[in-house]
Amino acid sequence: MICIVPDLAFDHHFEPGTAGDTLLLLHATGGDERQLVPLGRQLAPGAALLAPRGQVLENGRVRRFFARRGPADLDLDDLRERTTGLAAFVGDTLAQRELDPARVTALGYSNGANVAVELLFSHPGLLHAAALLRPVLAYEPEQPLTGLDRTSVLIAVGDADPYGPSEQIERLTELLREGGADVEVAVQPAGHELTEGDFTAVGDWLARVR
Repeated sequence: MICIVPDLAFDHHFEPGTAGDTLLLLHATGGDERQLVPLGRQLAPGAALLAPRGQVLENGRVRRFFARRGPADLDLDDLRERTTGLAAFVGDTLAQRELDPARVTALGYSNGANVAVELLFSHPGLLHAAALLRPVLAYEPEQPLTGLDRTSVLIAVGDADPYGPSEQIERLTELLREGGADVEVAVQPAGHELTEGDFTAVGDWLARVR
């Protein structure tokens, strides 16, 4: 079902769970709040599913979580502002629905993975874990990351992904580890698209960290 709560900023899809944890589903560019729901339900049986819809409409039709000027030219001010709004939405929704704030795992793909990275950078402690499917490193933080010592992260990489060069993924991994996160990297023989190998890697990882 689509659930729109008037005092929250994001239209979203929500499904209650039975396992006590919440999977925060963050769609890719051009997706919507339903894009990752089947995958989330498959990979995390029993989890509550919370899937917000990105607020940016690019070219009048393509949904995103934050603005960009071109494929590799991200609007960093908009990224930070909208991620702060997303963090507030998640906190408010957890409180309203009486969900455990210590058991939130993000599953983000592409644009959704990038906003999940910003949640880790700017709002440490909000996420118990994060599966980042085809992320990029949008910028180099000015200060060392902190507060991620109880956070597990999986970075799912395609070895032929034109948007995520290996040196960028290596640096993202390094930054998160320096901040205290337990980081795993799973590399698939793929481009930016997801594969069955990605789904297997995420499923195995979720079974260990949820």
